[in-house]
Amino acid sequence: QAQLVESGGGLVQAGGSLRLSCAASGTIFSISAMSWFRQAPGKQREGIAHITSGGSTNYADSVKGRFTISRDNAKYTVYLQMNSLKPEDTAVYYCKMVISSSRNTANIYWGQGIQVTVSS
Repeated sequence: QAQLVESGGGLVQAGGSLRLSCAASGTIFSISAMSWFRQAPGKQREGIAHITSGGSTNYADSVKGRFTISRDNAKYTVYLQMNSLKPEDTAVYYCKMVISSSRNTANIYWGQGIQVTVSS
């Protein structure tokens, strides 16, 4: 089993920046895809940034050019650098990882969610 712990959220003014972190711990053989999702009040959870084990990334149009996803494989950690934040970025942010506890086992894990609030 593995656990994900997120940090770095909070309140920021429009135009500001925040950096989210999500660290995995527990029984980890390898981690393939890492992703960030967000869910605003009254809306469905949406994927906004993804990074493969090889470092390839893709982004939702709503954050492209403003957010950057990165990973530190040695620390089992994924980051989300968020710049030029807008009030519409206000949401609970979740990390997601595909973690293998052995060579032949892979499971999806989610973080607990962290609030990001952008004031106008």
